[in-house]
Amino acid sequence: MTRIVLLLGLSALAWAAELPKLRPSGSGRFLVTASGQPFFYLGDTAWELFHRLTREEVREYLDIRNRQGFTVIQAVGIAEFDGLTEPNRYGELPLADRNPLRPVDRYWDYVAWVIDEANQRGMYVGLLPTWARYVVKQNKDDEPIFTVESAQKYGEYLGRRFRNKGVIWILGGDRTAEGVEDIWRAMAKGIVLGLSGREDYSAAVFLFHPRGGTSSSKYFPITEPWLTVQTHQTGHGTAEMVQPWAKIAADYERTPPKPIIDAEPLYEDHPIAFRSKQYGYSFDAHVRQRIYWDLFSGACGVTYGNHAMWQFFAPGRKPVNGPLMDWREAIERPGARQVHYAKMLIESRPVLSRVPDQTLITDELTGADHISATRGDGYAFIYTAQGRAFTVNADNIPGQRLRCWWFNP
Repeated sequence: MTRIVLLLGLSALAWAAELPKLRPSGSGRFLVTASGQPFFYLGDTAWELFHRLTREEVREYLDIRNRQGFTVIQAVGIAEFDGLTEPNRYGELPLADRNPLRPVDRYWDYVAWVIDEANQRGMYVGLLPTWARYVVKQNKDDEPIFTVESAQKYGEYLGRRFRNKGVIWILGGDRTAEGVEDIWRAMAKGIVLGLSGREDYSAAVFLFHPRGGTSSSKYFPITEPWLTVQTHQTGHGTAEMVQPWAKIAADYERTPPKPIIDAEPLYEDHPIAFRSKQYGYSFDAHVRQRIYWDLFSGACGVTYGNHAMWQFFAPGRKPVNGPLMDWREAIERPGARQVHYAKMLIESRPVLSRVPDQTLITDELTGADHISATRGDGYAFIYTAQGRAFTVNADNIPGQRLRCWWFNP
């Protein structure tokens, strides 16, 4: 049984999320509102949302994700699957003649409507302006269309279009950035020019979604002015292959500090390591492991995904990598219903003092047995992914008396 032990000295009330502007905290480790309240990034990967759903389906999807406690919906402007040539459900393409300098207003009107619907439910949209297959030639079917010049103009259009909306900007999209760093920089510059009229990167929160198994830090230095959040795609391998705690911890050591988010960990119902015959499919226990390992290793939020949901698989659509069910069934899978417990746990104690601290335990173990620890002002959390026994170094916890609870997520 998965368990987390809570070692507590005091408690705090959870903060109810709103839609103010976001920024890094004073420590650089977290995202906070303009007034300094902690913001917990609980994202859902809905990559094909704008491309494949009707308005009625969007409302259905957002209502359920809102009920489940999500705070960010990650979706792509120019979609991965034939986004340049296959229109959305209303017959609109994002660009005329595949030209980034000719965005189609009617398509982006629909994107704006979806963003408004999410915002009205208290959720931000993590907007990817384009999937990275249209920026870099990594795979044989990739078709780059952006230059430095067109990327900036396209960014300006989007920045102006969504200036007053609850948007978190996510550049990239599951590809390398090697050789095209300046295109992404130009797009970020264009977005803030559209938002504020000047090159002011504090006007937005930016992530960069990298290729699988890598971090944004592989492509952009920690001092990159536009990149607000160090972003990972730890991906879909086994715990032994990925060791997500080590990847998050490595970026946590970089200076100056920035918030960290894993924008694509192992999805629920995904063929593990893309080899279902060898490893089977993931399920809710794998989701919980990745979430708590990420958080306790230093991440300021987490992302959930379901293999049927990100592609909005439905009868009549070509399946990608063997989804097990259609999206309407997948949306209520156990992992999706459980991830908000992590948000509740983190927000139940003082958030902004929290740091990872493996010295709290004598043996952190390896692989799927790995034990992670974090502490803050008057409390500590220790996560034992498989329910393995562990010993606490009580000398490393301040205070004369400890109160302990088990938390079963």
